[in-house]
Amino acid sequence: MSAAPDERPSDRTGGQPGGQPPGSSTERLTVGQALVRFLAAQYTERDGVEQALFAGVFGIFGHGNVAGIGQALVQNEVDPAPGEDRLKYFHARNEQAMVHAAVAFARTRNRLQTMACTASIGPGSTNMVTGAALATIDRIPVLLLPSDIFATRFPDPVLQQLEDPRTLDVSVNDAFKPVSRFWDRINRPEQLIPSALAAMRVLTDPAETGAVTLCLPQDVQAEGHDWPLEFFRRRVWHVARPVPEPAALARATAAIRSAKRPLLVAGGGVVYSEASAELAAFADATGIPVADTQAGKGAIAFDHPSAVGGVGATGTAAANALAAEADLVIGVGTRYTDFTTASHTVFANRDVAFVNVNVLAFDAAKHAADMVVADAREGLRALTEALAGHRVDPAYEARATRLAAEWAAVTDGCYHRGHGPLPAQTEVFGALNELMGSEDILINAAGSMPGDLQALWRARSPYQYHLEYGYSCMGYEIPAAMGAKLAAPEREVVTIVGDGTYQMMPAELATIVAENLKVIVVLLQNHGYASIGALSESVGSQRFGTRYRMRTDDTDLLDGPPVPLDLVANARSFGLDVIEAATIEEFRAAYATAAAAPRATVIHIETDLQGPNPPSSAWWDVPVAAESRLPSTRTAHEAYLEAKQNQRHYL
Repeated sequence: MSAAPDERPSDRTGGQPGGQPPGSSTERLTVGQALVRFLAAQYTERDGVEQALFAGVFGIFGHGNVAGIGQALVQNEVDPAPGEDRLKYFHARNEQAMVHAAVAFARTRNRLQTMACTASIGPGSTNMVTGAALATIDRIPVLLLPSDIFATRFPDPVLQQLEDPRTLDVSVNDAFKPVSRFWDRINRPEQLIPSALAAMRVLTDPAETGAVTLCLPQDVQAEGHDWPLEFFRRRVWHVARPVPEPAALARATAAIRSAKRPLLVAGGGVVYSEASAELAAFADATGIPVADTQAGKGAIAFDHPSAVGGVGATGTAAANALAAEADLVIGVGTRYTDFTTASHTVFANRDVAFVNVNVLAFDAAKHAADMVVADAREGLRALTEALAGHRVDPAYEARATRLAAEWAAVTDGCYHRGHGPLPAQTEVFGALNELMGSEDILINAAGSMPGDLQALWRARSPYQYHLEYGYSCMGYEIPAAMGAKLAAPEREVVTIVGDGTYQMMPAELATIVAENLKVIVVLLQNHGYASIGALSESVGSQRFGTRYRMRTDDTDLLDGPPVPLDLVANARSFGLDVIEAATIEEFRAAYATAAAAPRATVIHIETDLQGPNPPSSAWWDVPVAAESRLPSTRTAHEAYLEAKQNQRHYL
């Protein structure tokens, strides 16, 4: 857990917090004004580096927040009190998207800085629920400020209020409870003080972090109150780096020393704790091969001698072959999703054991592991020191190196297929992988692309690979590009979207233009869902409902010509430059133009809906209909039953 924050007057005010005359102990402000001033005074510290916890606020205003948080934000920007720090406002276009942008910002800043998001009551607030789930599942801090119904209940029901006949104490904002790490409703002004402090504790605790939701009734937001000035003092929340318990470290060390074929799986915790150097040092010292998850890719450079690539359902054949024979799996900063474990089939050795290093005991305990509850950087440092002189068998090292080299040849083939008449999306990825710099940021989320990218992408730094696959949320990509660029304006940010994702959430292109953000959007048009189409075929559902087709009069089915989507014209309508490419050579030229441009650019290229994709080396559990008249489904069910025989609990 994080230590209690430092509480001292801001060194930027030059005097009493809030600009009050000496001797004053309170200031009268609305709840909205008090919250804005409080948020602006919060800081984080890790490894001696302090920074503001909140870089700003994304918002969309309605009757639920325009007179409360909205008024407080405009007052903060145009008429701040003496010594009051600014909390910059960003005008988003979609409430779900602004949470995605805040997540991407916080992830790019390694969870040490984030954004708040304010929305009106009703649909404005419930639009944020999906973003809240994504943040909590991915363990990323964001502060959500959904507006709520009147605490006084005089206007009852108010516009957009959900009425529950069982109780008057429920609103749609109760839907945030299961997807938030901390949730509260501020029904009286004085409740804000303990709630705000508790919220900051969760946001800055690497073990507990996720979405934090403070529901703000619209009347309470605008209500005045006499606030103690101590509430607005500059607070520094120290982000903890828990060290391993000696006994736990000894157990883990003994397990590693006795293992013949250990494999380390690096998760997002390695990246967020900035432990890449320590991971490389561990691998250098022990020779243990290192695989990665979606969130952990780049934690070790792809060309490190011990790197074997992604593991699991969309992993490399190299990592999965080593996983199948591993007698010990060392999980560092991973939560072992079903893709990482290939639905509990990839670690196939009947005697496999686990050692898990994780800041969260809940994750450290998975798969009946020897638990090392610790920060990833501190855990790796301690293990490297405790294992001094220990190294795996040279023959095992050589096998890992050989398997990685074999997969490198497969990757080269996927990157340079010469596929036609339309290029494969893997060829686009290959061009990007070769053209992007080591600290440029690649963004993607759901669909077939993350699978191809985990298997193929050659990440050269922990900054380069930004994939959202915990919630696998279509629509994340464009707002995430905005958030990442705000967090790292000095880096090139490239987001890859398919036509399906683009249609779900293109609106933040307008915000990107309004904020003068230079991003590159790579738009792959294939007239359907590549990932779900392939999955549909594999479960015997014949790619039904996965292509964008017109309904025909003859069959009354969606089996006609492609829907005439003009995504190029749509992207131009947002005010971006758009370049159309038909071949990989044209794509390379388009990327060079976009990279040199001073403003946002969309590169449009049409790709083959049906691949080809990288060869699969693992399984994913998607149940197949047990009864069907369709031969394709019956055949798929037989294959499913056979594959499921390899699934087991790791006990």
